[in-house]
Amino acid sequence: MTCPVLFERLVSMVTREDVENIALLSKLFVPEEELDGLTKSMQEIIDFADTINNAPSADDSFDNINNLSNVFREDEVIPSYSNEEILSNAPEQAEDHFLVRNRE
Repeated sequence: MTCPVLFERLVSMVTREDVENIALLSKLFVPEEELDGLTKSMQEIIDFADTINNAPSADDSFDNINNLSNVFREDEVIPSYSNEEILSNAPEQAEDHFLVRNRE
């Protein structure tokens, strides 16, 4: 009978073929002499990510460190200036809109 932890470790091992396939899919050239080092580095990265994913989280309240319950406010319609007042200083206007010159 195999140990489940050992089995998971064997399943997640990065092989030279994996690195070659990733390089091929990425259209990257990896020299033959760098494949072993790259394979080892990739496995270390995956092991580190697994360590982070499996780290115990004792307190779930960290997500709300500022104790915010709702940072959005409801939209409120408030009185504003009329279109005529807003456009009164516009150098050019048409049909209740500002006219903007083309940059030609």
